[in-house]
Amino acid sequence: MAIIKIYDTTLRDGTQAEDISLMAGDKVRIARKLDEFGIHYIEGGWPGSNPKDMTFFKQIKKVSLKTAKITAFGSTRKIENQAENDPNLQAIIASGVKIATIFGKSWDFHVTNALNISLVDNLTVIEDSLAYLKGQMAEVIYDAEHFFDGFKHNREYALETLRAAIRGGADCLVLCDTNGGTLPFELADIIKQTKKGLKPLKQHLGIHVHNDSGVAVANSLMAVTCGVTHVQGTINGFGERCGNADLISIIPNLQLKMGHKVLKKENLQKLASLSRYVDEIANKRHNSRQPFVGMSAFAHKGGIHVSAVQKDPLTYEHISPDWVGNRRRVLVSDLSGRSNILYKAHEYNLDVGDDEQTRKILERIKDLENRGFQFEGAEASFELLVKKTMGTYKPFFNLLGFRVIIEKFRRTRVPLSEATVMLRINKHVEHTAAIGDGPVEALDKALRNALEKFYPVLKEIKLTDYKVRILSSDRGTKAVTRVLIETTDAAGNKWGTVGVSTNIIEASWQALVDSIEYKLIQSMDDEHEL
Repeated sequence: MAIIKIYDTTLRDGTQAEDISLMAGDKVRIARKLDEFGIHYIEGGWPGSNPKDMTFFKQIKKVSLKTAKITAFGSTRKIENQAENDPNLQAIIASGVKIATIFGKSWDFHVTNALNISLVDNLTVIEDSLAYLKGQMAEVIYDAEHFFDGFKHNREYALETLRAAIRGGADCLVLCDTNGGTLPFELADIIKQTKKGLKPLKQHLGIHVHNDSGVAVANSLMAVTCGVTHVQGTINGFGERCGNADLISIIPNLQLKMGHKVLKKENLQKLASLSRYVDEIANKRHNSRQPFVGMSAFAHKGGIHVSAVQKDPLTYEHISPDWVGNRRRVLVSDLSGRSNILYKAHEYNLDVGDDEQTRKILERIKDLENRGFQFEGAEASFELLVKKTMGTYKPFFNLLGFRVIIEKFRRTRVPLSEATVMLRINKHVEHTAAIGDGPVEALDKALRNALEKFYPVLKEIKLTDYKVRILSSDRGTKAVTRVLIETTDAAGNKWGTVGVSTNIIEASWQALVDSIEYKLIQSMDDEHEL
C-alpha cells in the first residue's frame, strides 16, 4: 500500500471558521502537538495577509520539530507584478520556511469574473509564480483552487492550469473542491480523467476538499483509492462554512481500514487526545459523537448490545477503541439490562452480588429515569446509587435544612443571592451562610463552608460545568428540571452528577451533594490503598 502524506491546514484554513480564532502562541502550541502526532506538513498561515501569521513564523523557528515541515500559504502573483516584486510571494520568502504552498485559479469562470484577466494570462501567472518560488524553496506545492468545478465547466482549461504548474516546477498538484459540492463518484471520475490527461505525470497528486455536501472525508478517501498520496485537511474538520475534511476521521480510516502507511502505530493512539487538545485551545466543546474520538463513539446503552460486546467487542464496534486512544463506555438507562449493570459495577470495582441485587439496581434506575434522571453523563451519581441500593453506603453528613434568599434592591442592581445550610456531621451541627453571584453558587459555598473543616480534601475540588435541561416544557414554570454538574479535583479527575426536581435549587442541591460525597468516597478508598 502507498505511503500517504498528511498536510494539516488547521492553523490557516481551519481558522477561517466563523467561531475559531487562534493567537500566534495558540498556533505554536497546536503545531507542537501536530508534530508529536506525526503530521508531515503543517501550514502555518498566510504571511502576506496579517501580522499574526508572521509572528507565528518567527516563533515556530525557535521550536525543534521532529517530523513536521512548516509551510507558508499564499496566492499566485498579481498580473501587474513581476514575481520577484510581488508582495505576496515576497512575504512567503520572508517567513523563512523551506516549503511554499500557493493557490491559483483552475476554473475559467473565476479567471474572467473574479481576477478579470484573460485565460492565457492566468496560465502565465501560475507558471511564473511557481518558477520563482521553486528557485527560492526546497519544495513548492500548488493548490488548484476550484479544480473540480473548473473541470466540469471547461475540462481542457482546468488541465492546462495544471500543465502550467508543472512547467513552473510544482512538486505536488493538489486538486481542490473549494465549494465542497462534488460527490465521491464524480470526484473519482475526474481524478482518473486528470491522470490520463496529464500523462506522463511525475508530480504527486494531492486532495483538498470542503464539507458543504457532507462528504469531505469520503471524498478524501476516494481520492486516495484513485492514486492521490497527499491529503489535506484540518483537525476536527475546522474550516469556513461547513468546514474542511476532518483529518481525525481520515487518518484512522486510511491506516486501519485501507492499509496505507500514514504514521506510527503508537502515534495513532494519540488521536483522541489530539482532537480534544485542539478543541480545548480553540475554546470549542468537543463533539461527543465525533467518529473514532468522541465520548459516544464506543458507548453502548441497549442491554442486548452490552451483552454482545462483553462476549466479543466486534459485535458492535468497528475497531478497538484503544487503537485511537479512546475507551469503551457502557451507559445505564431505562434501556439497560443486567449486562449494563454488571459491566458498570465491574468498571467501578463494585460487587453487586446475586441476581436479586442486580434486579433491585435495575428497577431503581428505571424508576429514576422515568422521573427524569439520566446517568449517561453522571456516572458518579450511578456509583452512589448502586452503593445506596446495596446498603453499603454510609452518609458523611445529614441535611437539617437549607435556605436560599434572592434579593433585588433596585432595578439597575444585580440580584444578591444568599444561602444558609444546617448539617449534622457526626455529632456536630454546622450552620453556615454564604453569598454568591447566583443561588447555586451561594448554596455550593455554604455547603463547602460547613464541610471543609471536617473534610479538608474538599478544598481541592471545583465545579467546572453546570447544565440545566427542562424536561417538560408544556408545564411552564412547573416544569421538571434536570441539572448535570461536572466537578474536577487537583489531580485533574472529573466526574458527573445529576439531580432532578420541579425546583431548580433542589435539583442543583442533589447534584452538588452527589459530587461532594463521590469525592469523599474516592478519598477514603485512596487512604485504604495506602
